[in-house]
Amino acid sequence: MSRPLWLVLGAAALVTALIASLALGASEIPWREVLRLLRSPDDTTNSLVIQTIRMPRTLVAALAGAGLGVSGLLLQGVTRNPLADPGILGVEAGGAFAILMMVVFFPGAPSALFVPAAFLGGLLAAAVAYGVARSIGATPLRLALAGVAIASLIGAGTRTVQILFEERAQGALFALSGSVAGRTWEQVSQVAPWMLAGLLLAVLVSPRVNVLSLGEDVARSLGARTERDSLIVTGLGVLLAAASVSVVGPIGFVGLIVPHAARTLVGPDHRFSVPLAALLGAAFLVVADIAARLVDRPAETPVGVLVAVVGAPFFVVLARRIGRR
Repeated sequence: MSRPLWLVLGAAALVTALIASLALGASEIPWREVLRLLRSPDDTTNSLVIQTIRMPRTLVAALAGAGLGVSGLLLQGVTRNPLADPGILGVEAGGAFAILMMVVFFPGAPSALFVPAAFLGGLLAAAVAYGVARSIGATPLRLALAGVAIASLIGAGTRTVQILFEERAQGALFALSGSVAGRTWEQVSQVAPWMLAGLLLAVLVSPRVNVLSLGEDVARSLGARTERDSLIVTGLGVLLAAASVSVVGPIGFVGLIVPHAARTLVGPDHRFSVPLAALLGAAFLVVADIAARLVDRPAETPVGVLVAVVGAPFFVVLARRIGRR
């Protein structure tokens, strides 16, 4: 199947997931009714549910999923490490910890600063993980283990701050819950500019990722400025993950599963795999959120829990496969 056709199918899957997300939940709304209310909103209860509850929640899930999918793809490409993932490398934990610190020690700071704070925290965590891995020999498994260790250390720090400053930390629990429940248009406007700009830049730098993924020596022979390009691509991957963390909290494994699916379908060319990863990541997290609403209806399961149920076995299988090489 041709690459452009996979992009069309990915877009169709995303549109279907978006409509399903608006239709399904504690109360079901017929699909035809959803389509009618999207064209002509009215004062009915169903229209109010779609416009004020389900639509912002769905858009947040789609944006976060797209960001995590592309972030993982960029990090895997620049490090040439199939286990690279914003969650496994500690980027998500670092971003979440930065947001917690801002809420605890700067309670009057606007939520618009969540993304920059998460970016700085995630970038620092990734730098430490890379540094530790390089000091012991940066094989894919060692980088993953270093990232997991850094994420665990940051997680311990997060819990310590939550215990010591319990009342102040309450303000960050909603943002860092690993769920998209209760998200509003405010969160959409908070993350959309960063995410859309980041995704556009990811498409623009995708040819550079192709060169970097060939290896440093080959990239230099082709005229690439490897240090500069690696820094740009890594920073962009961290930014996309940070923007996601700022509105949904840490949701692991999306950035691991989606890039592998995208490369399996369209190959290693990032000019095609980047947009496909965005589409698949968005659809994946929207579908996971639908499942989170329905698995124990009317109660809700955090979407991060359901993603982990799929992602953890995937990581184990992938790590074992790489370990045999």
